[in-house]
Amino acid sequence: MASTDDPLRLGSGAGYAGDRIEPAVELSGDPTLDYLCFECLGERTVALAQQRQLADGTGYNPQLEDRFRAVLSNCVDNDITIVTNMGAADPSAAATATTELAAQAGLEGVRVASITGSDVADRFDDLHAETFDGDPVENYRERTIAASAYLGVGPIVDALEADADVVITGRVADSSLFLAPMIHEFGWAFPHAEPSRKIGQGITAGHLLECAGQITGGYFADPGRADVDGLAELGFPIGEITADGDVTITKRPDTGGAVTTETCTQQLLYEVHDPTAYLVPDGVVNLSAVTFGETGPDTISVDGAVAEAPPDTLKVSLGYDAGYRGVGEISYAGPNARGRAALADRIVRERLEIRGLEPDRLHTDLVGVDALHGDVGAADPYEVTLRVAAHCEDEATACGVAREVETLYTNGPAGGGGARKDVTRVVGIVSTLIDRDRVAPTVSVTEVGA
Repeated sequence: MASTDDPLRLGSGAGYAGDRIEPAVELSGDPTLDYLCFECLGERTVALAQQRQLADGTGYNPQLEDRFRAVLSNCVDNDITIVTNMGAADPSAAATATTELAAQAGLEGVRVASITGSDVADRFDDLHAETFDGDPVENYRERTIAASAYLGVGPIVDALEADADVVITGRVADSSLFLAPMIHEFGWAFPHAEPSRKIGQGITAGHLLECAGQITGGYFADPGRADVDGLAELGFPIGEITADGDVTITKRPDTGGAVTTETCTQQLLYEVHDPTAYLVPDGVVNLSAVTFGETGPDTISVDGAVAEAPPDTLKVSLGYDAGYRGVGEISYAGPNARGRAALADRIVRERLEIRGLEPDRLHTDLVGVDALHGDVGAADPYEVTLRVAAHCEDEATACGVAREVETLYTNGPAGGGGARKDVTRVVGIVSTLIDRDRVAPTVSVTEVGA
């Protein structure tokens, strides 16, 4: 662990549920690292995890075992504490799986903490009356699959103070995974009633680190405009934080990618609605006041962040059963590819009318022509894919739409190929609030071999 005289070094081991494992392995072998944080939950991920939990009892991140097999021994050898939200819908089961892996690896004495309490589906009546879109929350009561409150640093700090070597949470604010070690190591005052530079800098550091490779050049590279070397061996970022709240973002020098003012600026604005009031459970930060400074190769200093007091409410994501999506695709190439794809579109629509199939919503795209920005594609493209997507209340209608696209193979325009169809259950997401005092997280710690 870091002392108050040394910078705390936190590595980002993942930026989403299915991220690469190799960069985390590199970080786990670094004896100068203090923490390795895996951020693996998106808005829909926890609801999908809840679906898996109901279906087969595996509600935690599917890659948890593979990740921990790869890094756990290194982290123990190098005294690196792991903090992650890979618990998703079932942190307790994730902790059990982790203790079993540690036991198999002979890692006696490792302490694994699970944090539960983010699932507030049983407190539906405590939710605020409207969603962020102004819809009555009551409209979703019967269809709710999961209701997950965004926890803050509190229970993670509690777990660290219980000497946990691995901390596994469910839904938590992404930045809290990184801020909690700072509060624990440096004894920063929290919660804070007055504006706090330390907490503001910590939240900002967490926000910059949470998406892993995005700040080291992933999701940034654009050949000829924003060139980034070594993306096939992209290194994940490291944050260095002092007891006074000074923040530096860097990466290992032997890895690909780059940490620059530009990559940091892009990540700073990522998923931010109002840069002047970035609101998380641990405070409200004016990100527009943040400045960056280049202090060395792949080394950027961060300053200017101050956090106002934490809000009295927590955000809750409601995952609900939103029916089915039927998707069909077929491609056309060669002269008049666009004309043939457009004819295929008309045929599908006529077929749905003939068969009496009435999806709730039907959307068609000519991919390569108008799928993203309207009709701005080439007037005579040589390759076009027709994509038909339908949202339906019932699975039969969704299957019927997808099937009609597939039948264009021999019943549609010339030269159709590569047809495929897919029908999936849709998990919708809406957000609302819950008063903080209605959420009660619980920390449980298990020691391997005890």
